[in-house]
Amino acid sequence: MTRWLNDDEQRSWRAFAQATRLVNDRLDRDLMHAAGMPPTYYELLVLLSEAPRRTLRMSELAHWTRSKPSRISHAVNKLEQSGWVRREHYEGDRRGWLAVLTDEGLAALEAAAPRHVESVREHLIDALTPEQFRQLGEISQVLLDHLTAPENRS
Repeated sequence: MTRWLNDDEQRSWRAFAQATRLVNDRLDRDLMHAAGMPPTYYELLVLLSEAPRRTLRMSELAHWTRSKPSRISHAVNKLEQSGWVRREHYEGDRRGWLAVLTDEGLAALEAAAPRHVESVREHLIDALTPEQFRQLGEISQVLLDHLTAPENRS
């Protein structure tokens, strides 16, 4: 039997769905305007910048971004064309590839980061009180834990 949403649940669900779409849309738009890169590319550059030797296996990039390997391969191809990433064979696996953040890629990330942080502040952090933002963090962590639990992965 379907457990329909009551009026309060419906109102909260719709507000959450619309707000998350709009925040992501604004962040994406600002990043494209300021840096000329889609958020997926920015996310990949961040992950690589934080990795030891600025290097990750392609499969790790797919895992951390919750993306299909083909999507990551396409994105890395584009990043390679920009000179921001290079691929290297993974020594331990003939079929494995590594993505390596180049100095040019790090420079592109460093140029994009200030505007991205300003956008996050403008469209999310500064719109909430410190207490609301703390609560958002707690709620988001509960949802993340729930959605990434082994029994809920798809």
